[in-house]
Amino acid sequence: MGNDIQHPRLRITKKEKDMEAAKQQTQSHFILVHGGCHGAWCWYKLKPLLESHGHKVTVLDLAASGINTKKIEEVITLYDYTVPLMKLMESLPLGEKVILVGHSFGGMSLALAMDKFSEKISVAVFLTAFMPDTVHKPSFVIDQYFKETTPESWLDTKFESCGTPEVPLTSVCFGPKYMASKLYQLCPIQDFTLATTLVRPGSSFLEDLTHANNFSNEGYGSVTRVFIVCNEDYTITKEYQWWMIENIGGVKEVMEIKGADHMPMFSKPQELCCCLLEIANKHT
Repeated sequence: MGNDIQHPRLRITKKEKDMEAAKQQTQSHFILVHGGCHGAWCWYKLKPLLESHGHKVTVLDLAASGINTKKIEEVITLYDYTVPLMKLMESLPLGEKVILVGHSFGGMSLALAMDKFSEKISVAVFLTAFMPDTVHKPSFVIDQYFKETTPESWLDTKFESCGTPEVPLTSVCFGPKYMASKLYQLCPIQDFTLATTLVRPGSSFLEDLTHANNFSNEGYGSVTRVFIVCNEDYTITKEYQWWMIENIGGVKEVMEIKGADHMPMFSKPQELCCCLLEIANKHT
């Protein structure tokens, strides 16, 4: 026969070609930064969701997190902790801009990257995350948080001194009771169980942040910021999230995920994905 016959499943329509082309044109690069004591593993639901919409997604372990080989005793400063993100930002091709997403304490690492690589970031998304300002010391939002958090509320979380008299450092490791009632209370039991096996000691690096230079308006302050509020967060409460938003000012947009606890990537992955897709459409 002179005519080629294509199986219907192999035939690509013009509409499908156009959709694929649109995907390529609008592809964004998301870099997902985990919170304290967690690792790249916590994005296992969100990463494929974003990729299914044609986006590039990079997840990474910060120092002494996930499968990173360093121990928390070797990580003295916030910068030491954030080195994997800083190296990744440095390696980005000239002209590429990314969407940075920081969860919980990951917001502090975002701030470091924003300060140094502002020209490489189209938008920074603070996902129920600590969001410092440029007026106070970097430790300010952490200090205020600890002032409002009673010792009893930490339950079985362990705080230990692991530095030296010359270079003090306090580590923190979430206990299963704390995680069940404060972090993962609305998550599937499978995700809570996974987390209890994978969390590692981390730190708020308060000793370092108290003496660090303020984040700059020229770097950190120049990047478009979006905050995603989780209204059932018992760790960084909705009230505290809004206090940070009002404290810093200049947040371009605030979105809210209803029924989300502190770990929306587990409790509300579809809703979180929708928020990030909307941010990519609006701010890139």
